[in-house]
Amino acid sequence: MDKEKEFEELWQKNKSRLLMDDDEYREAIEAYSMKSGADWLLFGIPVVAGIVSVEYIPISHEILKWLASVLVIIIAFAICVWLKSLSNPHRSIGDIEADVKLRQRTAFMQTGHLHFKKSPA
Repeated sequence: MDKEKEFEELWQKNKSRLLMDDDEYREAIEAYSMKSGADWLLFGIPVVAGIVSVEYIPISHEILKWLASVLVIIIAFAICVWLKSLSNPHRSIGDIEADVKLRQRTAFMQTGHLHFKKSPA
């Protein structure tokens, strides 16, 4: 088996553990957690927007009105998640994951094994 294929198999098997070993990745994940009242408010806004929109959507069919309200909730939720991501001081999780994978691939090609920081639980 070639080293690249072996690395990909090991990466898929140990991906979550390797990512959680990385300090920057853990900090970025924790930045998305709901820590304050403002965070809870940010995710409560879509629900309120959906409830209010039911009254003001100019559609006569009740089912279509509710579907439009669900669409309002989804759009409001997407906007709130985007706003939350703007307040995150870290790089994107995808970028961090790509860097961790690259570091692990480089180390694997040199040593033949993955590098774990923490002992397995």
